[in-house]
Amino acid sequence: MTQAHRTNLGRRELLKRSLAAAGIWFADFPEAAWPASIRNIEPFPNGKKLGTLSFSDEAQFQTGQLFGAELDARLFTDLSGLNPEQSHETTPTDAFYIRTGASQLLDTRTPWTVRVSGLVQQSFNLSVKELQKSAQPMGPHLLECAGNARRVHFGMMSVADWHGVPLTELLASAKVKLESTRVLISGFDRYLTPSVTSQPGASWIFAPEELKSTQAFLATKMNGQPLPRDHGAPVRLVVPGWYGCSCIKWVHEIALMDDSAAATSQMQEYASRTAQDGVPQLAKDFRPAVMEQAAMPIRVEKWTADGRIKYRIIGILWGGSCLVKGLGIRFNPDEEYVPVDSFRQTANDPWSFWEHLWTPKQPGKYLIWLRVLEPAVQARRLEAGYYVRSVEITEI
Repeated sequence: MTQAHRTNLGRRELLKRSLAAAGIWFADFPEAAWPASIRNIEPFPNGKKLGTLSFSDEAQFQTGQLFGAELDARLFTDLSGLNPEQSHETTPTDAFYIRTGASQLLDTRTPWTVRVSGLVQQSFNLSVKELQKSAQPMGPHLLECAGNARRVHFGMMSVADWHGVPLTELLASAKVKLESTRVLISGFDRYLTPSVTSQPGASWIFAPEELKSTQAFLATKMNGQPLPRDHGAPVRLVVPGWYGCSCIKWVHEIALMDDSAAATSQMQEYASRTAQDGVPQLAKDFRPAVMEQAAMPIRVEKWTADGRIKYRIIGILWGGSCLVKGLGIRFNPDEEYVPVDSFRQTANDPWSFWEHLWTPKQPGKYLIWLRVLEPAVQARRLEAGYYVRSVEITEI
């Protein structure tokens, strides 16, 4: 086949031929019957994409590049390139956000163990090899730092496909005493250089039922490969649906405790960011550090169609504990919310996509607000405008 003939083929025909060559055949069904991830999706008939707008009033932090070290290490994920037409939803490991890097004092050359102690009949050690042998696929899960913010383009949020060992299985093998009501999970957290942004003390205390209901696990793999050093190698905690501050890295101790257990320094540091009532002194008085329902735009595309300038907004929706039926959008505080054009949430974790087609009435600066249209759904950060982003429209 000549290059000219290949160019003249429609994209749908090319797709059909490629699938047929791979042993997959689609009859000439209507396009709506095709999987959404491979449809020829064009937001505006006969439209042409002109480019993508930058969000205004956001600091010029570099995304996708690690800077700093130890407690001050940061890497912010670039969310602007997420594509609703793609079937995969995970973040490449080298682009997954980092809030704290590995300590220079961390030595993983010697065999790593996780100590199980406290209110158990007998303390014992779990080797990493034992954990790796028991690890199972845990699926894709989203992590978001409780300190995720506009100034870093909300880049402290990513999704990975994890392997690990459920905490409930691990604790079932321990002979726990009756008075045990709390589980402390601690990670290595000593650093060579003092931090200018954070305080050491990586540990969190959970009720056993919290670990069970969230299906928390000790992760040994990330995106099919062993955990990288800055992501908690050789073993880290993942608590699906909770903020990343509770997902302890470099886990080396699990201690069973009772209700007299004091809140850890990490819990107290993140008390305001996890919607606590003040700074409780006891762990039992802490609310679960859950991510409530949230949504935000990640990209504003500029198009031309029918001689007019139009805009397409792509966004994500995540968090919460129940599926949302309605999502609203507005472009300034004095406007009414209208339903987003295209939205379907199939899971709270990881993220789902939405899009909205928009024709501004006049040039100017616009604030993009989102709102869950069901009053019963708790979304305090969203309602407070935490995830509001702004764009400058210069052409309509």
